[in-house]
Amino acid sequence: MKFFVVGLNHNTAPVELREQLAVKSSELVSRAQHVKRFENLDEIVLLSTCNRVEIFATASDQRHPTSSLLQSLCVEPRDFQPNTYIHEEFEAARHLFRVACGLDSMVLGETEITGQVKKAYEMAHAAQLTGGTLNRLFQKAFQVAKEIRTRTAIGRGASSVGGAAVELAEKIFPQDLSNQSIIILGAGQMGEACFRHLVKKGARSILVSNRSFNRAIELAAQFAARAVRFEDRLDAIADADIVVVSTGSTKALLYRTDIEHVMQRRRNRPLILIDISVPRNVDPDVQQLDDVYLYNIDDLNAIVGENMRNRQQELVLCNQLIESSAAALMEKINAAKKRPRESGRPFPPNWLSHRAAVGAA
Repeated sequence: MKFFVVGLNHNTAPVELREQLAVKSSELVSRAQHVKRFENLDEIVLLSTCNRVEIFATASDQRHPTSSLLQSLCVEPRDFQPNTYIHEEFEAARHLFRVACGLDSMVLGETEITGQVKKAYEMAHAAQLTGGTLNRLFQKAFQVAKEIRTRTAIGRGASSVGGAAVELAEKIFPQDLSNQSIIILGAGQMGEACFRHLVKKGARSILVSNRSFNRAIELAAQFAARAVRFEDRLDAIADADIVVVSTGSTKALLYRTDIEHVMQRRRNRPLILIDISVPRNVDPDVQQLDDVYLYNIDDLNAIVGENMRNRQQELVLCNQLIESSAAALMEKINAAKKRPRESGRPFPPNWLSHRAAVGAA
């Protein structure tokens, strides 16, 4: 039985091509069943994210897999061969481990992909599309991902502007963000990302204000927060510790005179302004005021850049862990292939849960 992966990702194919193959989460099982049956595969896990579409599979025959596997996911005929990568056996295991650990992602070390891989695998396993080989490979991939998160700093430090804004807030208030009052001006994609990072870090008192009050209400409802009308933003800022500004406005929304009035009401209690808008939405002159600290997107990009350099330094250890783990597992799997089974029966349905319970590799 041969293990392989066929796929394309952000490194090999533009988004125009990737979107032709993209599979909705609700259709992963049915599409995987179709490919398994049509291509006469033994086991299969189909992974589809915004940055990659990959088919992990095993087959009893010794044929070499081709890009035609991807064609079965596409409605219109298309030659994917120039954009497709194919890995077999050890190289396929190493690729799976790298993907699960976030080392093959657009943002090095990102953690979201681990959950996406786990969800794809669990759906395939529940649909009985996996067997002994893929079960062992994916379970080991998750173990390696956990080990890498524990032993290295590959996922530490913000890797996005939204995350860097929250990291900056944590540095200013190192004790606990749960005691700070925060207001986000702007309920777009960046504002929502900041919201998610803040909630993940334990922030409890968060307000959101947006020109469209309905959008502010909608975003606030997702996080049990409170929406503020845009015309009331200065009143809200007067009571806040941190203000994150992220709107699509082409002109400043907070001027020096606005913040002067705010600071008078605050009795000069320090105010942190984090402006991640482009063009900038906070007049740079406000930083001349006493007890006002203004940071813009370039300041945050510097934080992201430093974090990414730190992550790059962790790559050597990460790759060593992946290489040794993939080699050891494939050696066990290949040895098991050569041993005659005492019974021709497949693994029992509870085999995976039993392995997890006893901590088998």
